[in-house]
Amino acid sequence: MKKAFFVLTSLLIASCSQAGSDISSSAPAAPSTASEAATYYIDASAGSDANDGLTETSPWQTLDKASQVKLKAGDRMLLKAGTVFNGVLELCGKGSSNKRIEVGRYGEGNAPKIVGHDNADYAVRILNSEYLTISGLEIVNTGSQRKAGRTGLKVECLDYGVSRSISVSNLFIHDVNGSLVKEQGGGSAILIVNHGKSVASRFDSLTIENCHIKDCARNAMIWSGHYDRRDWLPSTNVVVRGNLIEGVPGDGIVPIGCDGTLIEYNVMRDCPDMLPMTEAAAGIWPWSCDNTVIQFNEVSGHKAPWDAQGYDCDYNCRNTLIQYNYSHDNYGGMVLICDSGNERNYSLGNKGSRVRYNISIGDGQRPKATRQGMFSPNIHIAGRVEDTTVERNIIHSNTKTTADADRTMVCSDSWDGFADRTTFKENIFYTSEPSRFDMNASTHNDFQGNWYLGLYANLPADSQARKSSTTYQSRIVDADPMGFKALERLMDKRTTCGAECHFVNKELIEKFFAEMD
Repeated sequence: MKKAFFVLTSLLIASCSQAGSDISSSAPAAPSTASEAATYYIDASAGSDANDGLTETSPWQTLDKASQVKLKAGDRMLLKAGTVFNGVLELCGKGSSNKRIEVGRYGEGNAPKIVGHDNADYAVRILNSEYLTISGLEIVNTGSQRKAGRTGLKVECLDYGVSRSISVSNLFIHDVNGSLVKEQGGGSAILIVNHGKSVASRFDSLTIENCHIKDCARNAMIWSGHYDRRDWLPSTNVVVRGNLIEGVPGDGIVPIGCDGTLIEYNVMRDCPDMLPMTEAAAGIWPWSCDNTVIQFNEVSGHKAPWDAQGYDCDYNCRNTLIQYNYSHDNYGGMVLICDSGNERNYSLGNKGSRVRYNISIGDGQRPKATRQGMFSPNIHIAGRVEDTTVERNIIHSNTKTTADADRTMVCSDSWDGFADRTTFKENIFYTSEPSRFDMNASTHNDFQGNWYLGLYANLPADSQARKSSTTYQSRIVDADPMGFKALERLMDKRTTCGAECHFVNKELIEKFFAEMD
């Protein structure tokens, strides 16, 4: 089982206070008055820090110069397209709802590239800001060796209060070589941090969308916030939408200490098998969050040594909704729902999770032993999770790639306790090879009208059990025994960051269940 790295081993001293002090010891470079909005131009090739930076013909040259500016409402900071900036860009500014701060690009050509220096913790940081948009940049942070905590973009709110309406969009973040070990601090493409010793701090309406994350270690995007229910100050109205994650071996999208997060139309795929055998990771999952909605996402090819599910509702979460998602070809199964029974001092457990209308094809393909051998059930419930509902999902377990692969359909086992009050309703469980249900000592399981298609050991008590379906046989199995060609007819093809992807169609899958016999 995994634990989120929720405590940073050290915090940088905030250099932009709630009152809006400058982020460097030098005076602001901008000559404009407080009431005037300015546009600042930076050109790594043809600029000069002796210029005023206020026109395309008089741009600054370095990120150091640009980082001296305390941005204000309506300001823009634009980097020249087709140029490479070495160093770190520090951003701090307070926009308004009708005068946002914009950080982006100007000119024709490829996106301007920011390359962090060899030992940089981050290449770009947004600190104690609000109503700010950053878009259209390429960010790289590759050191000569892996570094714990290294990230591409760090969005930070420290001793500030509420940081409102930060928008991160259309970034290409790649080749960030953080640590592969979670306990060491890991690494990420995007790291979101909110803490405060003197002023409680959080985000409201943070949006991350249409970003391409590639070849970053350990994770794609992860939060570090108020996880402790004794000190509960969640970030609110977070939206993560339309991002493409490729070549990331660890966790994909992990909100921590949030309430009301929406995660939709994201894709995580082609996760390399490079984590140490001690490591657990999964695709998209909340930790210490309430009311998270995870919908219309696609996760495939996850190869973590432990877990490696497409989706997960982890502990200290309430009312997580995982719906209309696609999961396939992962070492782990479609979903993990878990709670550590030993974490009650700061955790309320895992309560009220709902998993519905998701499609899993060919998951549980673990080719090598992990902590418990070849363990890799399609649905894994671990620990004392309570009041969970799993309904109207399609689990299509096709031929396993290895003879000793785990063929378990559902396992509910112990993590310092067992699940209580779990409902499985009208799910389609299909297996091409003998499978099983292992409910162990979990209590008050309620199976209602599920389809058990194939051969199973330990079938649960289900007074409305259905063990055959002409609809599923004719429309799915006969059309394509592996499941992809037929079940992807219940999905839409959409382009995400230039890549063709599949997203479950709400109307089509609901219609399919209505027609099942």
